[in-house]
Amino acid sequence: MNRSRSDASTEEELCHVGLPYALLEAAPPVFGAWAALPDKPAAPERRRWLARTIETEIIPRLMLVHRTAQAVQADLPAAPVRPTAAQVDEMAHLVLDRDSQAALAFVQSLRAAGVALELIYLELLAPSARLLGAWWDDDLCSFADVTLGLWRLQQVMHAIGADLRLSPDAARPARRAILVPVPGSQHTMGLFIVSEFFRRAGWEVWGDAAVSAHDIVAAARREWFDLLGVSLGSENQVDALASVILDVRKASRNRALVVIIGGPIVASIPGLLARVGADATAEDAPQAVSQAESLLAERSAGA
Repeated sequence: MNRSRSDASTEEELCHVGLPYALLEAAPPVFGAWAALPDKPAAPERRRWLARTIETEIIPRLMLVHRTAQAVQADLPAAPVRPTAAQVDEMAHLVLDRDSQAALAFVQSLRAAGVALELIYLELLAPSARLLGAWWDDDLCSFADVTLGLWRLQQVMHAIGADLRLSPDAARPARRAILVPVPGSQHTMGLFIVSEFFRRAGWEVWGDAAVSAHDIVAAARREWFDLLGVSLGSENQVDALASVILDVRKASRNRALVVIIGGPIVASIPGLLARVGADATAEDAPQAVSQAESLLAERSAGA
């Protein structure tokens, strides 16, 4: 790669590669966080922003994905076909130098060769995202390059997400969940993976990264849901989280609504469950599904 970090503004870099700055607010969470910064920030601020983004968005999501590895092993063949290091490298180059369609075609070729979809998530897409970050850190690509690459990886995840939902569990009557971040939160990337694992377990999921507190409460008042799952991004959102949970419980058509909270910081906040009025916490996607199923079974047995 003949790339290096540029000191030009990221706005100019993104326009150069064909993504107008005006589209940032409508783009995925990585771009949404950037749109909140002052116009044309200096290179040091851009680098600090990317460091914060990797710390609060990318790394928690990668940790979330990798913590699912043991959970999917039972569903894999005895000797599964796994992505290789060379294929991870190729995937990273595709999202860096080409587009999401080329990357999606590569994923489809691996699936045709027998690589399980779970391993596409765990051992191809997540390591590719981490590799992009390493290349940026080694001055091999610019801020705009790595941001667009991560965005293209997210597009691939969305494209193959429907297939991940197809499982034997999907035949049973669906339970319904609201899965959302604390309204106004930028920390939404991990929630996508959680939603996909709930869908794979046969759940119907309602939610959106940009949903408002009013929309969440209105949905709970309008429709029946078994579960409210909320992702917490930082400790200064605790009061907002408590307010959302209280309002949803009051409005919910389901008087026995289960509430689970998650996010990379929930385990570090003492007494969080009591403070916000939730029933349980979850560290990762499989644990969230398991907690939800267990709590619902307990409430059904006690009904």
